[in-house]
Amino acid sequence: MNGFSPRSVLFVPGHRPDMLAKVVRSRPDAVIVDLEDAVAPSAKEEARATAMSALAAERPGADRVLLRINGVGTPWYEADVAAAAGAIGATHQDGAAQLDGVVLPKYEHPGELAELRAALPAGALVIVGLESALGVADARPLLAEGPDAAYFGAEDFIADLGGRRTAGGTEVLYARSQVCLAARLAGVAALDQVVAAVRDAEAFRRDAEQARELGYPGKICLHPIQVSIAHEVFTPSAAELDHARAVLEAAESGVGLVNGQMVDAVHVTMARAVLARTQPDPADA
Repeated sequence: MNGFSPRSVLFVPGHRPDMLAKVVRSRPDAVIVDLEDAVAPSAKEEARATAMSALAAERPGADRVLLRINGVGTPWYEADVAAAAGAIGATHQDGAAQLDGVVLPKYEHPGELAELRAALPAGALVIVGLESALGVADARPLLAEGPDAAYFGAEDFIADLGGRRTAGGTEVLYARSQVCLAARLAGVAALDQVVAAVRDAEAFRRDAEQARELGYPGKICLHPIQVSIAHEVFTPSAAELDHARAVLEAAESGVGLVNGQMVDAVHVTMARAVLARTQPDPADA
């Protein structure tokens, strides 16, 4: 893993600088200023100008700040990339970068990532979206190209297939698992699907819990109330940390059981993974 593994990534529409200013209240691990799905085609140019002006004026209250550009082949792609590159290379008076990287939606061909990286300053973060039938089907070779993270876009994926979204989500379970597995093999962070019912906290919690069980370390958030839930779900609890430490101590001393459960190599690996996910909540900083 490359070290970039956010628990929460909060999307904010590019044409809403008022919402960007409120990010500090929820303190997501990363914030993504969205110029793609959140903005109507007729408003793309204005949204870009508005977003870049807001980012130049003040850095949002998140550890990492990224810009979701419009996809390769759209009329706005090149101008979006140029604007992002300029902001990544610029800093505020305190030395903080205006922008840390970009999000490339609907990633389907390896050359797209190479082309984008060549247009950005060295060290820029790039998150890619696997959200089409082709993107999900080719997830492993696509992620082997080395993005910093990838997200699974369930809504666009099922629309591409011609299916229907359901509350249970069985229609995207295979694809959701495929993206998580490919990300693990590539050593990049995987970000789980959105929950469009933004005010249904329990629905988001259930979906986040399932994502963690599948192996996702973090989740896309569409509303600030989802951020704290994501942090709770994807940060190991005190009990989980205590159990992980006990497993490692037992392994070192040759004890074969912890709380009645066998300790072997796979449990040691899982315990180390739990401890590796420990990080302070930015809201507590």
